Amino acid sequence: MPLDISSHTGEKPAGRIRKQNEKLILTAAEKEFAACGFKGASMREIAARAKLPKANIHYYFKNKLGLYLAVLSDIIDLWDGTLSNLTTDDDAAQSLAQYLRKKIEFSRDHPLASRIFASEVISGGPNLGSYFTEGYEAWFRSRTAVFEQWQQQGKLDPNIIPSHLIFLLWSSTQHYADFALQASSALGKETLDEEDYEQAITTLTHIILKGCGIVLED
Repeated sequence: MPLDISSHTGEKPAGRIRKQNEKLILTAAEKEFAACGFKGASMREIAARAKLPKANIHYYFKNKLGLYLAVLSDIIDLWDGTLSNLTTDDDAAQSLAQYLRKKIEFSRDHPLASRIFASEVISGGPNLGSYFTEGYEAWFRSRTAVFEQWQQQGKLDPNIIPSHLIFLLWSSTQHYADFALQASSALGKETLDEEDYEQAITTLTHIILKGCGIVLED
């Protein structure tokens, strides 16, 4: 009997190959879009970066816009999914600390995707129209509602405006991806290292939790 190499995962070899190729293409696309922007990027160069025939790129992604949106979707899903997991029953201090850690780790692990998103928004979000219109405001209100409930429960300072607290959480954590060059240069380094990210997590957690009126244990 021939060995079934997919039996332990339940996934067929063809499925794994597809995922591997898609990951390879998305990684190459991240580098190309980060370096050249949406307009300057080309499917030919993405194929070259991925070391795959251009036809293979089009097999998985019909056009450049579809590939661009797939790159953005990966980081957006990570960001939004993490914030969506917060509930009114959660411990505010623990939840905020965990959220800050995850967002800093996203900046460390997915810096190019974060910069592509920042560039897209700065240019007016021409390719993200549906993302910002299809239920985005309602989703954001559902997130601020969690913080408002925490305030009513006495878990957060009542003087804080939840929407602006979320904006602060976003900007302070994504800074370590979008402005990593500025930060590393200020520190006299070529790149930020693990210690820098841990110090960022510690510092932001301390400042934001204290600013939210949360008493920190020694």
